[in-house]
Amino acid sequence: MKTFFNQLFDYNFYCNKKLIEECNKMDQVPEKSIALFSHVLNAHHIWNARIQQKQETLKVFDVHPVKDWENIHYENQRTSFEIITRIDDFDKRLDYQNSEGRLFTNTIQDMLFHITNHSTHHRAQISTDFRNNEIEPIPFDYIFYKR
Repeated sequence: MKTFFNQLFDYNFYCNKKLIEECNKMDQVPEKSIALFSHVLNAHHIWNARIQQKQETLKVFDVHPVKDWENIHYENQRTSFEIITRIDDFDKRLDYQNSEGRLFTNTIQDMLFHITNHSTHHRAQISTDFRNNEIEPIPFDYIFYKR
């Protein structure tokens, strides 16, 4: 399980890094893309905090300047890799509150997979936003990463 999650988070790291690098080259990043990627970063942070049973410091829809993305991204990834390294029971269930204060319980495995799946979903939306703004999207397909 550790190997599987290390591979998923390596892929997630790669894709986010490519997106950050591309946006840092742009004179003007589309507003919607800024909001979407900020949300990706926030959600990753929040899920890490839930797994660690710590208080999150970012809110789900906080918007971050592009110049801050790299630091948030690296901290999120470092924390996720630390979680993966330390976890012995990925089936362990954890209680948490969502952003609306509702109580839920999920396994650590589900939470970790959600982080990467959620990121993939929103990177696809960013790719659409890029196309809508006549910007060539970045190829994020897993197979491109593995090649």
